[in-house]
Amino acid sequence: MKKTLTLTALLFAVLVTVARQPQQAVWKPLFNGKDLSGWKQLNGKARYTIENGEIVGTTVFGEPNSFMATEKDYGDFVLELEYKVDSTMNSGIQFRSLSKPDYQNGRVHGYQFEIDPSRRRWTGGIYDEARRDWLYPMDLNPAARNAFKQNQWNKVRIECIGNHIRTFINGVHAAYVIDDVTPQGFIALQVHSIGKKEDEGRQIRWRNIRIQTEGLKPSPINDVFVVNLLPNNLSEQEQRNGVSLLWDGKTTNGWRGAHKDKFPERGWEIKDGELSVQPSGGAESTNGGDIVSEKQFGAFVLQFDFKLTEGANSGVKYFVTEKEQSSGSAIGLEYQVLDDAKHPDAKLGAANNRTLASLYDLIPSNREPRARRKIGEWNRGMVVVYPNNKVEHWLNGWKVLEYQRGTPTYDVLVARSKYANWQQFGMAPQGRILLQDHGDKVSFRSIKIQELKAGEEPACDCK
Repeated sequence: MKKTLTLTALLFAVLVTVARQPQQAVWKPLFNGKDLSGWKQLNGKARYTIENGEIVGTTVFGEPNSFMATEKDYGDFVLELEYKVDSTMNSGIQFRSLSKPDYQNGRVHGYQFEIDPSRRRWTGGIYDEARRDWLYPMDLNPAARNAFKQNQWNKVRIECIGNHIRTFINGVHAAYVIDDVTPQGFIALQVHSIGKKEDEGRQIRWRNIRIQTEGLKPSPINDVFVVNLLPNNLSEQEQRNGVSLLWDGKTTNGWRGAHKDKFPERGWEIKDGELSVQPSGGAESTNGGDIVSEKQFGAFVLQFDFKLTEGANSGVKYFVTEKEQSSGSAIGLEYQVLDDAKHPDAKLGAANNRTLASLYDLIPSNREPRARRKIGEWNRGMVVVYPNNKVEHWLNGWKVLEYQRGTPTYDVLVARSKYANWQQFGMAPQGRILLQDHGDKVSFRSIKIQELKAGEEPACDCK
């Protein structure tokens, strides 16, 4: 009886030990090399065939984007595959993607690993097909733009673990997005639509398609720029890159009224993780007034989300010193925040230099329509100031303007602007960040900053 109990206890201990062991990551093939079992075609009718153990996608004129999708959905996974693409065609790999009758009549939408052999070289970027457009264009990580190999087999790795989405091309880390919009969906191989009959017959080939869904281990952390779409969230990777929250999402800590020693008692509201200017008839700084960061900054990467109401006007200013005793809003370089269609200020100034994301009254922003969101939706703004005084404005992943402080061109622009009479306008070595009260309701969130030292480049390497 004792022996029986001892053996039973030993067996139980072994089973418990085995159960506690971490699951090993096991690769499973998604393509059997012979046919398209487990896959289904969606949307367009591009040709998908099997040759030499490869899936071959061929363009067909007159067809919309076509997708060969897995019948099974996947949430957390690591996907690897190889592809070779015609140098004149665009393609992509969908993941965590959906096709529903109630969304654009079944149109495929969701995350896409971009395959871009063109001179733009955005392979590895993350595009949100038929939904939010670019989440991570490769201008945010230009060092990885040379990883793609023209007319050769390229190896793709996509890691989706929780809210963290990372892409790799030929072993080079390309993109890093943190997002929670679609936690699960199918994987699909895209053949892009073509606009010319002569482009019919272009091909892309995929092979060695495999996936892990258990025991997942992310690749080692490095200093790649992160696009974090979770409100007021700061990831480990961002902290490693030197990014910090300029607004904590809850309190007035770190902010005060412009030309004041405390935060305004009225005119601003903090609710549900949003910092909002309250409507007061559209006048400039007559209610709560502008607010400024208590800390001053020289070279930096400033990120912020903003949401406009219809006809609203506001702005995000930088290099604000408060030395100028100005009436109305405090003086500084301004990233314009505006409803271009409904606010009259968009038609003033010169050459559209008072429109959304422009350097207010100085330089107009690129009018790229895909960079603009509908009124009432969140936008992602970014201002990058390099130690050499080069400055960039970004809107929803698109770089929309750049200039350099202190150049003859800059001086000419200031001389013909409303700031002509301000000595050394915008040339302070450091200043505060300002959120403008222009009397219209505008909301802000996810306000983050990464300070740059002399000789240091931002994690995005946004050049």
